Amino acid sequence: MKIYTRTGDEGKTSIIGGRVDKDDVRVEAYGTVDEINGFVGQAIVELNELMPNNFFDLLEDLEKIQHELFDCGGDLANVSKKREFKLETSSITYLEGRIDEFIDEAPALERFILPGGSKPSSTIHIARTITRRAERHVVTLMKEAELSPVPMKYLNRLSDYFFALARVINYRLGVKDVEYARSAKVFRGGKRKGE
Repeated sequence: MKIYTRTGDEGKTSIIGGRVDKDDVRVEAYGTVDEINGFVGQAIVELNELMPNNFFDLLEDLEKIQHELFDCGGDLANVSKKREFKLETSSITYLEGRIDEFIDEAPALERFILPGGSKPSSTIHIARTITRRAERHVVTLMKEAELSPVPMKYLNRLSDYFFALARVINYRLGVKDVEYARSAKVFRGGKRKGE
């Protein structure tokens, strides 16, 4: 089986139901979602190299998220007249429940923290920042095209999930988060003020 088709040599790419330029905002959006997925895969490898038994629940979550990111990318790439979307709101509800669990598990937080601590936590922070970029691309795309509302909500919640997850990984490894030295107190009980 050949993986190259030469159909993109002129700067166009196929999406579900059409073709667009490779720098189209839709391609930027789902391409950035794919980038998130790559870092989630890296985090899975890093957690498995440590103590997989300590992270079994997190590894299950991350594999579930990888499938959901594929669904999200597919939904963003879909311009067909018969649009059937895969990503469901139940995925958002699940993330919210896990975020609440992580906030209860990790030490209370008052100030902003620096990304880092441990290798898998750092990788998850990278995934978090890329998720924020994906959100920005989806906002731009929403101004040009009709989209399912689920990918935007999912990405917004996923970035929060990654923040909480990075902290739990450090906590389970016995690594303290490093507070941003000039941060005011912006959290109450682990949540941002006003949330």
